[in-house]
Amino acid sequence: MEVRLKTEIWVQALIRRCAIEAVPALVARRGDNTAGAVLVKVNFLDGCARVYSQARGSEGQRIWLAHGAEDASVMPESDADAFIKRQLGFDPDLWVIEIEDRQGRHFLMEPVE
Repeated sequence: MEVRLKTEIWVQALIRRCAIEAVPALVARRGDNTAGAVLVKVNFLDGCARVYSQARGSEGQRIWLAHGAEDASVMPESDADAFIKRQLGFDPDLWVIEIEDRQGRHFLMEPVE
């Protein structure tokens, strides 16, 4: 069984991993401190972005799903923002983390599908 951290602590760790690599990351929206779900937006700073949503794998482990077009999930930033806005309509406890990285690195430690 996987030990589950409070969301707030997990978010702080992600932001710290980004800071270690000198990559700006910020909490664009704060959700529930204990159990809020997380969306991670990677902004390429060229008008494009990727969005990753938190999910659980078949054995209950945390995984990430990439959203967007077929070509490596890259989408216009406006589409990424619209996707995030729709998700916020479903889940008001959602966290949104934005990472600004021209290389498109997400700094997620769990598997990405």
